[in-house]
Amino acid sequence: MNALAAPLALLAELTHRCPLRCPYCSNPLKLTPASGELRTDDWGRVFGEAAALGCMQVHLSGGEPAVRRDLDALVAAAAEAGLYTNLITSGVLLDAARLQALRDRGLEHVQLSFQDSTPEIADVVAGLEGAHAKKLAVARDIREAGLALTTNFVVHRRNIQHVEAMLDLGMSLGAERIEIASVQYHGWAIPNRASLMPTRAQLADATRVVEAARRTLEGIVIDFVVTDYYAQRPKACMGGWGRQFLVVSPAGFVLPCHAAETIPDLKFDNVRERALADIWRHSHAFNLFRGTAWMKEPCRSCERAEIDWGGCRCQALAVGGDPALADPACALSPAHGALLAMADADSTGNQRRFIYRQLRAGKSGEQSVAIEDAEAPA
Repeated sequence: MNALAAPLALLAELTHRCPLRCPYCSNPLKLTPASGELRTDDWGRVFGEAAALGCMQVHLSGGEPAVRRDLDALVAAAAEAGLYTNLITSGVLLDAARLQALRDRGLEHVQLSFQDSTPEIADVVAGLEGAHAKKLAVARDIREAGLALTTNFVVHRRNIQHVEAMLDLGMSLGAERIEIASVQYHGWAIPNRASLMPTRAQLADATRVVEAARRTLEGIVIDFVVTDYYAQRPKACMGGWGRQFLVVSPAGFVLPCHAAETIPDLKFDNVRERALADIWRHSHAFNLFRGTAWMKEPCRSCERAEIDWGGCRCQALAVGGDPALADPACALSPAHGALLAMADADSTGNQRRFIYRQLRAGKSGEQSVAIEDAEAPA
């Protein structure tokens, strides 16, 4: 194995709190309440340690990072550490004044999420009336503040037919990059998989639209992330386990990917107790699936072993029952057939309801998760 390189980027999950209730939320099933979140000075120390380790970028995420009243201070701390600072946001808690303040403190880029190109579907998916209109206004505020903009459209069975309109909307908003990102089935997306999974025909149509746009649109980057359930080869999840990215959860746990806590009996170190560099280099969790020595067949002898690095460990566990198995997205995996069967069954079924959740504060200050369901858009 080659010498361990520095991580490229830090994904800082500032909070699990969010005003939206997206049925595909990638946050874990067990959410961290506000009282358990890292404090401002904790995050400032983490940003400094990340920069010293060699990180170039920090992605401020959630939940919705704008629920943090100290977001200005967090952006300033990241910028002062020398990190390129990107805010991943729903936009609904931002306005022109706050965006300008964030830019003045060092923010350089905003990734703005959209649930659809139309308010009729977007607001239902977000679980918040008026969310889409707010996002459109915030997109204009982002550009007027002089910030770089990526628009992220999350696609699934209920909106994938609007990919062309999504691309048009991203262009009209002045985005330098447009992401068409299929739902990845982790976290809260799993209970809603039967309402979200696109059909093979829908995915083929969307792929043709994206490929045509890439040929004709100039000066803009279009990313298309396809759901693993229809893949023949896995993606290098997060660039490979423990190779390019660090994730720090709201509670301070350091993870190789945002879903890694789904692997039972795997202990993750906390930045409150251990230095980030020491965790990156020496922690058991990061070294467990790093490189290729851990691989079983067919991964071990595969010519793509150092391309996809075995794919997604969390998906191998969820579908195959063992995080050390070949990613079921790979056609060579013994669990590949089960993955395809799940996709076909979910995409052609009659499930039409979304199950929503939202982290809410009670009168005593304790946090609880409210769960309800509603008719999904046609």
